[in-house]
Amino acid sequence: MENQLTVRLPEELSLALERASHRSGRKTSDIVRAALREYLQISSGKGDRPAERVSGLIGSLDSGLPNLAEQHRAYVLESLKRGG
Repeated sequence: MENQLTVRLPEELSLALERASHRSGRKTSDIVRAALREYLQISSGKGDRPAERVSGLIGSLDSGLPNLAEQHRAYVLESLKRGG
């Protein structure tokens, strides 16, 4: 059985929801259900944290700088001296 919920949204949030609906081609109710489901999963501690979501990417890119982890301070200072 489905339950109906009525929620009052500030105009700014309502407009953002409408734009997301038009952009994605999804019903506003589908977007709200997905957002609520994700919020409840994250707030219960059962959802992936952002760092866990990208854990497979950490360290996967080549910076082109040797010993970046060990020499990060020197690279940052050098970059600041150059104005970058």
